[in-house]
Amino acid sequence: MRLATVDDTQALGRRLAAVLQPGDLVVLSGPLGAGKTALTQGIGQGLGVTARVTSPTFVIARVHQGRVPLVHVDAYRLRDAGRVEIDDLDLDIEIDDSVVVVEWGEGIVEQLSDSHVEVRLERHDDDSRTATLEWVGPRWADGAPNLDA
Repeated sequence: MRLATVDDTQALGRRLAAVLQPGDLVVLSGPLGAGKTALTQGIGQGLGVTARVTSPTFVIARVHQGRVPLVHVDAYRLRDAGRVEIDDLDLDIEIDDSVVVVEWGEGIVEQLSDSHVEVRLERHDDDSRTATLEWVGPRWADGAPNLDA
């Protein structure tokens, strides 16, 4: 789906949050500036997070309290570190009671849950974005939710 503005990206995040529940894993991919943090901000808004959601690049992970807790992870610096550091984050413990969103997590965190949502974001020359969602695993076996505006 085409996202013309940052507000559109955040609105997609809010719509996604409406179908998420504790135990869900969302894996975000895309180049720098593609809108991963903006999408996570929208997810946070949809989960009732009142604190500002910012990129956890330097702290790796942040927990935001809301109606459902949001664990926001930036795995960019862990991509070359491998599985050991992902284990050290104890995300498998957090995932049962929270929605876990991992930026740059493709190929390294999917094993944390038997189901997850993959969101691939692309940024275009006109500064718009395209989001492609893939619903993976038994949680989504009855079909992908309709998130069209």
